[in-house]
Amino acid sequence: MINYTAEAFQNGQILLVDKPLNWSSFQAVNKIKWLLKKNYGLKKIKVGHAGTLDPLATGLLIVCTGKATKQISELQGQIKEYTGTITLGGTTPSYDLETEIDQHFPTEHITPELLEEARVSFLGEIQQRPPIFSALKKDGKRLYEHARKGEEVEIPTRPITIEEFELTGQTIPNIDFRVVCSKGTYIRSLAYDFGLKLNSGAHLTALRRTKIGDYNIVNSVSLEEFEAEAEKNSIEQNQ
Repeated sequence: MINYTAEAFQNGQILLVDKPLNWSSFQAVNKIKWLLKKNYGLKKIKVGHAGTLDPLATGLLIVCTGKATKQISELQGQIKEYTGTITLGGTTPSYDLETEIDQHFPTEHITPELLEEARVSFLGEIQQRPPIFSALKKDGKRLYEHARKGEEVEIPTRPITIEEFELTGQTIPNIDFRVVCSKGTYIRSLAYDFGLKLNSGAHLTALRRTKIGDYNIVNSVSLEEFEAEAEKNSIEQNQ
């Protein structure tokens, strides 16, 4: 439960926020920081998040306030659960809907058996190459900055762990999934690599983060709910 008092926010709280579509994690954090300053007269307060969500993804964003920001690195290292949709038959440079489809591939050969064979191949520790459209740095610049300039960049693979990978719906070309994975996993890369494994192409068309460690999306609040409660409690305290 969130304690909507200035003292509680300064002493440190972990807020579970349901990040909306088309918002960056940075924008969500800034909105909360602005609301705290506006409603509680806090001229200075630390606010940060424990794990970026892309603007095209929704779901659980852990936001830490005050002294709780010291826990961010620990929270970032916890395993995460996502649900979403992979669309077969086409790739995009960003591996998701941020960019347009650049290549088309056949899907007629894809059978339930082939999907299962591909699914199982991603379980356990694997090597994954992050997407070029990501915030990782190379030669002092973000990868997406290189990508937008059309620059060729060598991106090394790195080890990640897929603990669970479940295909929850198979209506080709759309494959619904649930995945539990380690820190540093790019679900966009998983979608792209899944397409390769099927001798086709694929990109991510929906993504929702549902868990981080023991923290669950069912216990989250929307930004609208947080704003309403913050303003309600501010008004009550000033009466």
